[in-house]
Amino acid sequence: MQGRSIALILTLAVTLAALAMGLRQSFGLFLAPMTTDLGWSTSGFALAIAFQVLVNGFSQPIVGQLADRFGGRVVVMGGAIFYAAGIAGMALAPALGLGLGVFTLFAGLVMGVAVSAAGMPVIVASLTRQLPESMRGRAAALGTAGSSLGQFLVVPMAGAALSGFGWHAALLAMAGAALLMVPLALSLAGRPHPRSAAALPEETARAALSRAFRSRLFWCLFFGFFVCGLHVSFVAVHMPGFVATCHLPAQVGAWSISLIGLFNVIGSLGSGELTQRWKRRELLVAIYALRALLIAVFFMAEKTTASVLVFSALMGVLWLSTVPPTVSLCARLFGTRWLATIFGLVFLGHQVGGFLGAWLPGLIFDRTGSYDAMWLISVAAGVFAALIHLPLREPAPTPPPVPAPAAA
Repeated sequence: MQGRSIALILTLAVTLAALAMGLRQSFGLFLAPMTTDLGWSTSGFALAIAFQVLVNGFSQPIVGQLADRFGGRVVVMGGAIFYAAGIAGMALAPALGLGLGVFTLFAGLVMGVAVSAAGMPVIVASLTRQLPESMRGRAAALGTAGSSLGQFLVVPMAGAALSGFGWHAALLAMAGAALLMVPLALSLAGRPHPRSAAALPEETARAALSRAFRSRLFWCLFFGFFVCGLHVSFVAVHMPGFVATCHLPAQVGAWSISLIGLFNVIGSLGSGELTQRWKRRELLVAIYALRALLIAVFFMAEKTTASVLVFSALMGVLWLSTVPPTVSLCARLFGTRWLATIFGLVFLGHQVGGFLGAWLPGLIFDRTGSYDAMWLISVAAGVFAALIHLPLREPAPTPPPVPAPAAA
């Protein structure tokens, strides 16, 4: 593959990831205005977004297997259409008086499937398969950095539309923007090429999954990603609301989410480079330990505009920096043939954690009037994630078993 072709693929894929993540990460901005206008509870809105995260997690392995069989291009195109339908439904359901239940159907079920099909795991897995092995860590880093760039660019635009035109018009504009992902998906790989008859038989999906489930490292990555999802959803969904409880300007919440996205570009690219040069296990231990320390310091600090923005910048460096070493480990240990499926299962752990990170803080806030307990839970979770990786040793990649040739 020529350098110009690689550059074009990466540019379009990064733009695609940026738009997908930017739209998704904007939903937290709508919590305060929609609950105020519609009389919904914080936990009710949070549960709708948490349901989205959970559906995303459970549908990700299924969508990943579709991408492994039919190619990332067609799956992401379908996901873009679901994206537009889901966001439009989120706008129209309450405007037509259909209530929180119908809103949850669109925000949770439709958007959950959409985020799986047009989300970062499918995009990154497709890039990993398309590009040379020497670029896998960087490909994952660029896909993740693209997601964060979208968070930096799209969230403030959504915030401006929300402030200028209201939540209904802002959501409809976001639905239209989601359709731009359809042409961008042309950069991704199509159906995987079948092996020639002379080639060795390839490993089946069932055999690959069986190998993964027997691996301690797979479960280590699964539960580590659970903690990652807990942290990411908590901050992304509830930081604007937390800022409001601190009596800071509302725009600080949007700046916070945007700043996380900007600095995660740095963190993701740096993590990708370290993934190429450093042991991936040690990198994951360091990331989770630093998250726990950062959250603990922020919890104890005075809450000012400056402290929120400094926390957001530092959290951004650690935000999705777990993705490059995790994807690289999955590809190294289990191969690329079923990478979207296996990484989709690891990502399920992320989204189960994300469900708790989106829903539990809303419940805690409704019961106590404070997010303090959730900050402490987040510190403990970061310590747990660092510790479960600590005793493990990264093994050499194990080639998939090759069936014995049939007797003549």
